[in-house]
Amino acid sequence: MAFYHTCFGGELSVSRLGDSPMKEQLPPEKHDRVINAHLQSGQVEISATDWMSAPTYEPKQGNTSAIFVMADTRAELREIFDRLAVDAHEERFQDLHDLPIGTYGQLTDRFGVSWVFLTNEHLAGSV
Repeated sequence: MAFYHTCFGGELSVSRLGDSPMKEQLPPEKHDRVINAHLQSGQVEISATDWMSAPTYEPKQGNTSAIFVMADTRAELREIFDRLAVDAHEERFQDLHDLPIGTYGQLTDRFGVSWVFLTNEHLAGSV
């Protein structure tokens, strides 16, 4: 994301697992993982993660990208989530649920595309 920041400019914020209220739930060796890197430059917004939620899930080339869907409310997320969840892969499926960072969910759709869902409340607390 630092590279993209040099390309697009704007404002970059990075939130690591070790900086979050969830750090106590996972082993210290996972604390450097990025929960969310968010780049805002004019109308361009890019978000990324290298954590992908599951404590046993190890990132490797090809499984670390996802499209982030952010909304103001859980209801907005639910509508989009339910549409993308039709025939989604079960292996990485996490229904929408509340976390200290906001409402969160993830799935891999029927085409193999990974999606992460998050309410915008977390942006106020980004590092």
